[in-house]
Amino acid sequence: MKLLRLVLLVAAGTLAVNAQTPQPPPSSLSSSDAPKPVRARSVPPLPPEKAQPVRVPRFEKPIVVDGKLDDDVWKNAAILKDFYQTHPGDNINPSHPTEVLIGYDSKTLYIAFRVRDESGKVRARVAKRDAVWDDDTVSVMLDTFNDKRKAYVFVFNPLGVQADGILTEGDGHDYSVDIVMESKGMVTEDGYTVEAAIPFKSLRYVAGKDKLWGFHAFRTIKRLDNEQNSWMPISRDESSFLNQEGHITGLEGISTERTLEIIPTLTLSEAGRRVPTIPMTASIADPGRFVNSPVKVDPGLTLKFGITPTLTLDFAANPDFAQVEADQPVITANQRFPIFFSEKRPFFLEGIDIFQTPLQAVHTRAIVDPDFAVKLSGKQGRNTFGVLLASDNAPGNFSEEEKNDPSVFPDIEKFIGKNAYIGVLRFKRDVGKESSLAFIGTSYNFIEKRNQLAGFDGRFRLDKQTVVSFQVLGTTSRQFFFDPRRDESVYRTGNALGYAVRFEKQKRHFGYNFDGEGYTRDYRADVGFTRRTNTNREGFFVYYNSEPKPKAKLISWHVHQFIGTNFDWQGRMQGWEEGSQINFSFARQTFCGVGVNYGYERLFEEEFGPTRTASRPGAFAGSDSERSIYGKGMHVFVGTTPGKKLSVFAVTGYNTGSFDFDFGAGPRFPRVSPAALRDPNAPLDPGAGNEWFFETNFSVQPTDALKASVEYTKVRLVRRDTGLVALNDNVFSTRVTYQFTRFTFVRARLDYDTLASSVRGQYLFGWTPNPGTSFYVGYNDDLGFNGFSPFTGHLERGFRRNSRTFFIKMSYLIRRSF
Repeated sequence: MKLLRLVLLVAAGTLAVNAQTPQPPPSSLSSSDAPKPVRARSVPPLPPEKAQPVRVPRFEKPIVVDGKLDDDVWKNAAILKDFYQTHPGDNINPSHPTEVLIGYDSKTLYIAFRVRDESGKVRARVAKRDAVWDDDTVSVMLDTFNDKRKAYVFVFNPLGVQADGILTEGDGHDYSVDIVMESKGMVTEDGYTVEAAIPFKSLRYVAGKDKLWGFHAFRTIKRLDNEQNSWMPISRDESSFLNQEGHITGLEGISTERTLEIIPTLTLSEAGRRVPTIPMTASIADPGRFVNSPVKVDPGLTLKFGITPTLTLDFAANPDFAQVEADQPVITANQRFPIFFSEKRPFFLEGIDIFQTPLQAVHTRAIVDPDFAVKLSGKQGRNTFGVLLASDNAPGNFSEEEKNDPSVFPDIEKFIGKNAYIGVLRFKRDVGKESSLAFIGTSYNFIEKRNQLAGFDGRFRLDKQTVVSFQVLGTTSRQFFFDPRRDESVYRTGNALGYAVRFEKQKRHFGYNFDGEGYTRDYRADVGFTRRTNTNREGFFVYYNSEPKPKAKLISWHVHQFIGTNFDWQGRMQGWEEGSQINFSFARQTFCGVGVNYGYERLFEEEFGPTRTASRPGAFAGSDSERSIYGKGMHVFVGTTPGKKLSVFAVTGYNTGSFDFDFGAGPRFPRVSPAALRDPNAPLDPGAGNEWFFETNFSVQPTDALKASVEYTKVRLVRRDTGLVALNDNVFSTRVTYQFTRFTFVRARLDYDTLASSVRGQYLFGWTPNPGTSFYVGYNDDLGFNGFSPFTGHLERGFRRNSRTFFIKMSYLIRRSF
């Protein structure tokens, strides 16, 4: 499954780039006002109004944001038009004209879009924030420091529903950011119009006389094969996006207010869970009993202080991190390494791009349950910096059962009620026009677990197609390390190294990249995320893109080849992999592809437990201290979105030569290796298996307000030497959302995992009028279905409730400027 997931990740990145790229805005006053002709397959010479910065006029009074564009002040706005179709066409005439209007006053930037289209063809839904990707959209990018490295992204559907985020060159888009602004839109007989008011105090920026902001404007027409139109031409022979931006100027006399945001939060919850009723025995089934906890009142407070337009201080006391958005269920059986889950908590998402590095030295989900957290971040000239401090009570937070268990209490007594103290320091210096050099440092401090990390990283653009990046990290830790020779964890100091390097060249049709990363055995990043240590991975990827034909049935095709290898710091091969894939993009938003892969994987028993000696067996059964297999596989995928009411995607793959690590997959699928069949307590006996993987998702939207989706994932692994099933898991996820208004919705979600015999449901009512102000009422339920008792391991027929939670979560944004 590792090889298949790698191939699919590459394919997804290739196919999804257009769908997730910020979208374009409007041109011309009537459908007959065609844009000026431009040449295909080249970047046309810029007309004077685009080659020179556009001066933004100052409005004498604010506009009324209603989406109608009937305020008199719009007559004085700067107008941007004559867009280019950049996808699927290559800087050719767009299907319909688009126009952008811009103005400002001392407190607000005003942007409007006038979009022409065929009557009744506009795709627009009442959607929640950041859920506009199935609609037609318009968007702008604001590079408020004009550094060609990072830009705000503001996207709007025809009803003015917002999606906002940050684009960072080299790291892509992050739409987890929520920015306070106002927008509305309306569908008209000949298209649609949108108005947006973005307060300057919601942005970080540099403005004043002769200061420039980088500016992009886009429009997406979903029904026309995701047609993308851009105010500026986009060259496919350049790998950078922001270095092709236009510019605006004239933003003078802006009121440099200090802004204080206060968000008090309150969560009320009442939970219950199943607990044992009798001492654990092998012969008596314990049905357990359900115990309800008292109502929990959990207040919190978040503050944000805009010290200057470029410097922000954030503070949170007992921050409300209740997960309204649950993590997507994943298959965890037969996995050797940790699984990454993305950050979803608002406090940590603010300015998270500053702390991101190639080796994930910072992953804020390592801060599990902070009592308080403070963050200072900003940019001054060419210097970007961020400081994060937190006190996390999770490491010392134990359940009452653990504290009352005499067999457990002595081991945890010294940790109870203690906090971990965490610090992060980030500094980045812009070098040249589009390059940077940076420092990262982290510190994690808890009883018998201390970790310090520091290092440098950089990104350098050598020319329009070529980028080189690197990172080098050193870590020192004082904690327990497992010693396979002694078969025990030893408390000691460990010093280690981590590195990453990437060379990338992207051209119009052809591109390639080389990348590598590695971690020595004692590498730890306790404030970050690391999948594997004592390993090096080096890889090479090359691709070819065809010339697109926007009017043909086969619009474009793409083919790529990759090869990679892993080896440890002792010079031993850990594996290699190679694969090829071809993708086809057709009309009506339809695509498909097929790929093949080959690989080799090698295991050493010290990675799984003790090494063998003359007087002691090792982690592996038998006489071999290592195992290896060769494998090959094939996968196919297909997807289509023929209209606004239906979307389907499916992928399946079969690999001959996937490792069964012999962990077992719970009582439903115990170990099936030859050694385990002889003795269930035998050491691990990893071996080759044949794996089938299938995944599909289906979404339907019968009305503009109602949307339903179903996702299904299946993994089946059959051991070759015994012919027995080592793993067979099916995960079903269903989500139904009804959007009453832009800000009010109800949602039901149901997840079923056959291997875990787990059924989890969430039912949620939400009202979110702006970032910071929200009201949720929700109910979470966790049931076992034909599963096994968590107390005795005995099979239990039917449904058994494991836990449930009812909660009310509320917050209110108080925003003051002075």
